[in-house]
Amino acid sequence: MERTSGAAPLLSLDAVVIDAETTGLDPRKARVIELAGVRLSAGKLVDGGSFVQLLRPPDQPIPPETTRIHGIDDATVAESPLFADIWPRFEAFLGRTVVIGHMIGFDLAVLKRECDLAGLPWSRPRTLDTRLLAEIVAPELGGYELENLATWLGIDVVGRHSALGDAITTARVFLALLPRLREHGIRTLAQAERSCRALTAVLDDQVRMGWIEAVEATARIDAEQALKRFDAYAYRHRNRDIMRSPAIFVGADVSVSGALSRMTSERISAVYISAPDAAADDVKAVEAGIVTERDVLRAIASLGAPALELPVHRIMSKPLASVAEDALVYRAIGRMNRLKTRHLGVVDEAGRVVGALSARDLLRLRAGEAISLGDEIEDASDTHALAVAWAKLPRVAEVLFAEALSGRQIADVISSELCALTRQAAVIAERLMRERGEGAPPSPYTLVVLGSAGRGESLLALDQDNAVIFERGEPGGDEDRWFAAFGAHVADILHEAGVPYCRGGVMAKNPPWRGSVATWRDRIEHWVWRANPKDLLSVDIFFDLRAVHGDGSLAVSVRQAAFAAAEGQVAFAKLLVDGISVPRSLKFFGGIRTEGGRIDLKAAGLFGLVAAARAMAIRYHVMGRSTPQRLAGVKAVVGRGETDLDALDEAHGVFLELIVAQQIVDVAQGTPPSNAVLVKRLSAPDRERLRAALEAVTMIDDLTRDLLFRD
Repeated sequence: MERTSGAAPLLSLDAVVIDAETTGLDPRKARVIELAGVRLSAGKLVDGGSFVQLLRPPDQPIPPETTRIHGIDDATVAESPLFADIWPRFEAFLGRTVVIGHMIGFDLAVLKRECDLAGLPWSRPRTLDTRLLAEIVAPELGGYELENLATWLGIDVVGRHSALGDAITTARVFLALLPRLREHGIRTLAQAERSCRALTAVLDDQVRMGWIEAVEATARIDAEQALKRFDAYAYRHRNRDIMRSPAIFVGADVSVSGALSRMTSERISAVYISAPDAAADDVKAVEAGIVTERDVLRAIASLGAPALELPVHRIMSKPLASVAEDALVYRAIGRMNRLKTRHLGVVDEAGRVVGALSARDLLRLRAGEAISLGDEIEDASDTHALAVAWAKLPRVAEVLFAEALSGRQIADVISSELCALTRQAAVIAERLMRERGEGAPPSPYTLVVLGSAGRGESLLALDQDNAVIFERGEPGGDEDRWFAAFGAHVADILHEAGVPYCRGGVMAKNPPWRGSVATWRDRIEHWVWRANPKDLLSVDIFFDLRAVHGDGSLAVSVRQAAFAAAEGQVAFAKLLVDGISVPRSLKFFGGIRTEGGRIDLKAAGLFGLVAAARAMAIRYHVMGRSTPQRLAGVKAVVGRGETDLDALDEAHGVFLELIVAQQIVDVAQGTPPSNAVLVKRLSAPDRERLRAALEAVTMIDDLTRDLLFRD
């Protein structure tokens, strides 16, 4: 079992909660007389997942004063084993999971002493202390004894001063503290450790009493070992790069024999099945079927030669399992693994089948543990499972960075998983609404992500940006009310899984970010023709929209309408960049201006660069989403070399790379990830690259003025 990552969310933590009853309160003299543990799995107390054992202290009677506390005397433990006899079994029970306890430093100290006395090896587990966590969220609480915390949190105490009873109570206290910790911005194991280490006065007192420190420094991931489970190819290439195109379709009434002949002539192992009247280039995956060589063999084995005369729809599988053409290849591998299939259709944004992938196409790729990340998200049935899957993301980012993927490529992976997380939150939200009697969606709809996720440029410091587009319905009408409730569920699920609410309110639960196709078209007309700068706060990120769930064709039509309406509208494009100023981040002699040793690269250049590229793309009808695509598209449209655009493209890559590198370090240390980079940790070459990038963004104002007003 691997050591738990510091990025693991507390909400879904796998841990063992322990307690020890002893002969006294001095860890330098006390012996363990009862030892217990209960298991937490995915943030829930496991029924029956417990360990409890009485122990006989050798050559040391149990003092009467301690017996009065826990009720254990010499006669009770007379036939019990020694610590050395049970320690290997208890150590196996702990494994390498996080160990939680109340005033855990005392328990660690007595367990280490017992191991030392018995000549057994001692390895300090990764730990959390409910006493410290409680002080973090309630610094004014009168006392932090276990009974006090249980009373404060409304938890019934059972079996007090028995090792098992106290372990169960401690586990319940820990779970009850989780929502309060989230309110303090503490979501992950490393963040909890860091916050506990800040309680230096309490920790110093405990050490003076002979306890072991309740928390330790966060261990780094062994990147060399982790790299063995990753294959960078799958994270560098998209499905469209390796798919077979066009996909081969046959009509549903074609005979099995005819389908087999087509497979033979095309040298493929499967054909897709469309409705008789469907055009081959306009078939959606949800409407298509598939017949493979294995399907044909099974039919012949069951029915004999007559099977060859059957219409192919009699033996097809439907609907066709699919994957997006612009998704990275690792998602196709993960989906094949999860669905136990050897074939996937490849679909465009509107859900139309544009290509085919088979296991044969992927043989050259090594599918490792990280490949399953995306489909673990899509297979999650509740918030806890989503959080467990989402917790892998920082680790994947670290390993991919160690394997020299660029910041842009890592951002692409993070964005892809945020889209998957949002999609699965929608699936869970729909199910919750049906279970609560609110019914199915009243209209076809699509949930879209906006901003950096839509552009494929999200990093580890992120929040929600989403909207919903439904086919029909008026603001405030029945459909709108259903989607308001739906959007609230989606926002809550994402927040609990680890993606915080958008501080700017850009979420489908809020009226400005949901509406029918007609409503969105009205909004677009207002933005383009009648808006002022105040109206356009946050609106620009709408042009980055990407459908993640539902009928993607609705998103395609609205986005196309937005770009068509804004094409050539110089005044609108200018409004999108009005008020955006890039601060001067370089000192007179080339030094970098910092605050607390860090420079916020989003504020220093990334925000203005992205906004400028978006405004120019809207001005020249460049439909690409990512900032590099937009800069390249604008360069092509204006018809001549633009070295300034090339410099901005380079700067964009530098900013993303330096930010993600810093975020990986911060996450491991329990510091909330941000866009602020510690300059002193940069190598000399990276400092020079940063200086060049900061210099490049100083000309954004002049460049946009020139290109936005160009005829």
